[in-house]
This record gives sequence, C-alpha cells and structure tokens, in this order.
Amino acid sequence: MEIKDKVALITGAGSGIGNAVAIELANRGVKAVIMVDMSEQVHVNADQVNGQIGREVAYGYQGDVTDNDFRRSVFDQAESCFGPVSICIPAAGITRDALSVRMDKETGQAHIYEPEKFQLVVNVNLIAPIYWALEMVARIAEQRFSKGLKKWNASEGVQGAVIFIGSVSSQGNKGQLSYAATKSGLEGAAATMMKEAIFYGVRCGVIHPGFTDTPMVRALGEEYINKYVLPDTQLGRLIRPEEIADAICFMVSNSAISGSLWADAGWHPSP
Repeated sequence: MEIKDKVALITGAGSGIGNAVAIELANRGVKAVIMVDMSEQVHVNADQVNGQIGREVAYGYQGDVTDNDFRRSVFDQAESCFGPVSICIPAAGITRDALSVRMDKETGQAHIYEPEKFQLVVNVNLIAPIYWALEMVARIAEQRFSKGLKKWNASEGVQGAVIFIGSVSSQGNKGQLSYAATKSGLEGAAATMMKEAIFYGVRCGVIHPGFTDTPMVRALGEEYINKYVLPDTQLGRLIRPEEIADAICFMVSNSAISGSLWADAGWHPSP
C-alpha cells in the first residue's frame, strides 16, 4: 500500500509512539495526518511536524478517544477537508499498574486490583482502538457500496490499513494485569478484523513494541528501568520511538506483512 498522498489518523499523538508515527508518515508524503490526543500538546506537536516537514500536513484534534461522538466528528472533519482516511494507527493508551492481589502486612487483608481501574484501561486501550479502526473500515465499506463495489479484488490495490499498538506485556508482566490483558486482546481483535475487513480491502495488524523511550515508560523511574528493563534487553537501551514508527510504516506499506510484529529489542524478562 502506498503511503504517499494518503490520509492518516493517529490517536495518542500527543507524545511517544503516536507522535513519532505522525512525523514518519509526514516524512513519507501523506496528504494529511490527523493527530488526536486528550492533551492540548497535540496542537503543539502538529505545529512542530508542519515546521519540520515544511508544509501544512499535520492537524491536531483534542478530545477523549473513548467518546463515540468525538470519534465520528474527527472522521467527518477529516473526510470533509482531505478525503477518506485510509491509514489508522490507534495508539492512545494508559497504564494503571498494580499487583493483582496485594497483602496488607499490618491488617492481614488481601486487596484485589480495583475493577474501576481495570475498566478504564479496557476502555482506553482495547475498546477505543477497535472502534477507531472500525470507523475507518465502515466508511471505506460505505464508499465502496456507493460506487456499486462489492467484495474487494486484489487488482484494486489495498484500500486501507490498521495497525494496533500491542506490547511485550501482552505475554504477561507482573503488576500489569489490566494493561497486559488489553494488549493481548488487541491480537484477537486484529486477527478477527483482518478476516472481516479484507472483504473491503482493509488490512489489519498489531505491533508489539518493547520498552520504548516514551513518557509512559519514563514514568516507571530510572531505578526500575535500570534494574528490571535494561539488563534483560539485548540492545542494552530503550527503543527509540522513531524505530517503532519506522516498523509501523513498514507494516502499512508492505502488504505481505500480516498478523503480529514483535519489536522488542530482544527483551526477555528474567524468571
């Protein structure tokens, strides 16, 4: 699939991997990159992308990615201004890390992970990405129907691509019950959507980054990173966001790539 002159949409573009993907797609010649985030930083990032590229290509949209009306309005505005979205990278994500069961040594009482936190992480990390992807697929399906097109044929060329952001934590990681569950869930979503969305010519995949130099990982603290992350990483450093962005663009542009791609820098946690 050609990236040049396409319209791309990225959630979580206020920092980290989402912002890096926006820059990479802009460098590769997209017509427009729609940058979505809860933080107002997304507008700053969009301006920085435009300054770096030297043309008006990035557009910031601030809002709650779990809000259905906001999602639809972003797609409506993008289509009205630039044409149909055909690349979707729903990268917004959060962590609410804590042990699943934690003993209070003073009271002898066991505290289980709060269901409210679990639901929040599920809403942001699993449900929202799926529905941003489905929004794009549905609109491509409608466009095809309006043209009298039915089942997609390879001779038409790929019509769209969705890349979900998984994590090495999808294999299980202490203290990340909710986060790991959502990232593992994206694998099932991508596999199912690939079987369904290809009817309309849309490919779906998931990339599983290792520990990447993002605000989310830096929030773990230097002591944790130096003790539990770097010693088990073959590269001996955090992954750079632009390295993950390059891998995502590879998944978008190379139609032979399906399923999952692991970009873990050789991270294998000690038993």
